[in-house]
Amino acid sequence: MSDLNQPASAPPSTDASSPEAKAAAHTRRAFLFKLSVALNAAVGAVLAVPLVGYLLGPAMKKDTGAWLSIGGINDFPIGETRLADFRSPVASFDDGDTAKVACWVRRISDRQFQVFAINCAHLGCPVRWFAQSKLFLCPCHGGAYYEDGSRASGPPERGLFEYRYKLDGDSLLIHAGDMPTLATQASCKPKPLVQIAPASEATSTPARSEWPA
Repeated sequence: MSDLNQPASAPPSTDASSPEAKAAAHTRRAFLFKLSVALNAAVGAVLAVPLVGYLLGPAMKKDTGAWLSIGGINDFPIGETRLADFRSPVASFDDGDTAKVACWVRRISDRQFQVFAINCAHLGCPVRWFAQSKLFLCPCHGGAYYEDGSRASGPPERGLFEYRYKLDGDSLLIHAGDMPTLATQASCKPKPLVQIAPASEATSTPARSEWPA
């Protein structure tokens, strides 16, 4: 009978203000905060990779070009402009004919040449040489260039791009493998391609000699 008169023991407290509940809530909040910080950092890193690559890419770009022979100097008569081609040094073994790159070779004198990228300086269409009019003409948008590569008329704002070249015995070599764009000009040292000056400037510029190796 004495046991029946004793009050029953109270159940464990589930009050949210108890120390145990506060500790559990604090632990959950800390975990969720750290998880959100980690997720935000991961997303930020993923988004930053292309931005960093865009900013640092030109400065870290390596020169992928190489000196390649495009034929013997006797293949290009003095006073004429002829088409030549070479295999891109950055092509893979299974690229086939797509690895061939065309260029225009103008022989000025016995040891002086100009080698033009075939791409129009406007949007990159291949230009054609017309010996009768002594003009390079672009079939896409009507761009025209004089025989020295300088701009004659049409949409292009500059002349044709010109490859560096050197003579090795009786062979004509060009520095190939770089795309003819202004971005290439800005990121490579030494410059792989030479931008032809406008006609008004070219008349006051002395003729170029052979490019240094």
